[in-house]
Amino acid sequence: QVQLVESGGGLVQPGGSLRLSCAASGFTFSRYAMYWYRQAPEKERELVAKITTVGGSTNYADSVKGRFTISRDNAKNTVYLQMNSLKPEDTAVYYCNIVRGGIPYWGQGTQVTVSS
Repeated sequence: QVQLVESGGGLVQPGGSLRLSCAASGFTFSRYAMYWYRQAPEKERELVAKITTVGGSTNYADSVKGRFTISRDNAKNTVYLQMNSLKPEDTAVYYCNIVRGGIPYWGQGTQVTVSS
């Protein structure tokens, strides 16, 4: 079955950096676009970044452009989210996601807290 396991979250000061990882299993990783979403308290889940399969082209939410970078390692079945110049408003639970057969799959999420 599909499994997505996020890691790498934590507490960081404004301006700091974190790298999130999402280890995937149960499907042919290289054939699927991968997504990072986030959900802040009392807010709806929002799409942060996407990376396609072939060519690995990327898209970002306007709020993170120029600060976040999504990448993937198909040999390791892992997708990453490098987050730089973090702001307090980046505080959220971050989730990776795929859509397979029209069904979305989610990991358990990893908490990112940006605070001084």
